[in-house]
Amino acid sequence: MQGGKDVFRLYYYYYDVFLAATLELSNKLFFFALLAYICCKNILISYSKSTHTMSFSSQIFRSPEYTSFRCNVPLKQIILDDTGANKGWRVYDTGPRSVETPLVFLHAVSGRAEVFFKQLLTLSSKGYRVISAENPPYWSVTEWCEGFMQLLDHMDIKQVHLFGASLGGFLAQKFVEFSTIVHQPRVVSLFLCNSFTDTSIFKYKDAAVLFWILPAMVLRKMVLSNLSSRETFYDTQIMDSIDFIVELIESLSQADLASRLTMNCLNSRVNTSLMRGLKSVTLMDVFDDYALGSPIKEKIYQEYPDAKLAQLKSGGNFPYLSRSDEVNLHLQIHLRKYDGTPFSASDNIPITEEFE
Repeated sequence: MQGGKDVFRLYYYYYDVFLAATLELSNKLFFFALLAYICCKNILISYSKSTHTMSFSSQIFRSPEYTSFRCNVPLKQIILDDTGANKGWRVYDTGPRSVETPLVFLHAVSGRAEVFFKQLLTLSSKGYRVISAENPPYWSVTEWCEGFMQLLDHMDIKQVHLFGASLGGFLAQKFVEFSTIVHQPRVVSLFLCNSFTDTSIFKYKDAAVLFWILPAMVLRKMVLSNLSSRETFYDTQIMDSIDFIVELIESLSQADLASRLTMNCLNSRVNTSLMRGLKSVTLMDVFDDYALGSPIKEKIYQEYPDAKLAQLKSGGNFPYLSRSDEVNLHLQIHLRKYDGTPFSASDNIPITEEFE
């Protein structure tokens, strides 16, 4: 076991050297680190296989609620291109199909479609049509927006409410821009959770073009490094949410991780002046410690001065897992104003005559 730890430590040392070389544009150092990766790769693969049986199952993963979700909500694999090469969206679609303007959830870098299972179960039981969509590898924001537009067309969805967490929130905002530019406004409302409007805030932005070459183990370390803080150790619900996210990250491929981090860190920003058709925005954030911090929070407040605020006392990076009851309540408040209109996400109240 000690030998395995030494290999991991050596590997991560070369990762730090590689990143330093990238940022300093030192070719000699770059190739030295790359050679070290190649030398360690087979050892790490062998070590990972030998310890695979020591897998850990999180509290959420073992919970009856998650088991019920996996047993009762079917996962759809939607292939959008003719070749079927790497463009399969993973989609959970719950609630009444008669609803034409569903609520669609978009995950963070570390998420998968399953991460919103508590929202899917609760809101669908209250008559809402709720969809969670996980994208295949896309390497630019524009490519992602084109793919998401194709997904909506494939599912015959003309308009949506979008919930975006972190990167998912950024992509949701960019999709509002994109759909406006191509003259097909699709987004009725936004619900942004711990999100941002400018990717220049991330420390790896100068190395983003090289993520495609990094091994999955290194990419996972980059994602995991922002998940925990001193405060989380005193909150079992936040710790459970982190454990669950770690399990999901372990299931992601190198291409998934690299493409998400690339979109997250390549230079891009939201231009709210290009957004059309957007009727309301709700901003959700937490007051405890989370990955992005207060300056980013203030920036998004400035971009949406008329937005409704849904603020939680605590919840960490993943309040939709650790504080699901509060998040679900805020979502119902956000969607309530559309009841009885063509933009309703539920079938509880029929469309009134004035809208027919």
